[in-house]
Amino acid sequence: MLMNEQHFKNTEKIFSSLKKGFIEAWPICLGYIPIGMAFGVLAQKAGLTPVEIGLMSLIVFAGSSQFIAVSMISAGASIAAIILTTFAVNLRHLLMSSSLSVFLKRASRLKLTIFAYGVTDESFAVNYVQFKQGGWDHNSALVVNHLPNMTWIAFTTLGGYGGRFIPEGAFGIDYALIAMFICLLSFQLRAWRYVFTAIVAGISAVVLALIIPGNWYIVLASVIAATMGVLFTKREE
Repeated sequence: MLMNEQHFKNTEKIFSSLKKGFIEAWPICLGYIPIGMAFGVLAQKAGLTPVEIGLMSLIVFAGSSQFIAVSMISAGASIAAIILTTFAVNLRHLLMSSSLSVFLKRASRLKLTIFAYGVTDESFAVNYVQFKQGGWDHNSALVVNHLPNMTWIAFTTLGGYGGRFIPEGAFGIDYALIAMFICLLSFQLRAWRYVFTAIVAGISAVVLALIIPGNWYIVLASVIAATMGVLFTKREE
């Protein structure tokens, strides 16, 4: 009887965690629908088949680097250049993973592996805030990572199928990713230190983009902004 009661409590706890994750994940999913469709259309215009688009989303699952890769494919860049560029752009995941690792010390290796695959800018932003506030566990975080993942794969593939019927550049599709990041930024500006960090990141990225070839300026600007943000926070305290 006690075992059945404990099993029921564990099941109820897991269900509650999954429900919390779903509540936080569905806005990301809604955002991924138009952006995923936009990516699928652009990838189709670059010459990728719907199957290739779906596999790219499954294996890479990184919107910004996928958009960059498609742009480079359209420009006729070499495979080595595309790999190195997308690798440099995705290095920011090291910073995000380092920030989240302090909350995942008790997670098993299997859960960490599955969790790491689903880390994106959007899931990081949601999970980090929820972990800081408390009452957030690994199961909720996994839902936030992987429900949008499934949405992204489905709608990028769908966009690849529908791309043949949509003229290139129509509906402002090429602006979709930029609009999403502006929206994400606006929700993070809750104090002066966040505003300061965002300004430093923007100025650093523009200046470094004019000096450094390729896309390394994104990683360097992130490191500079994060460092300055920490220094500003310490001085403010």
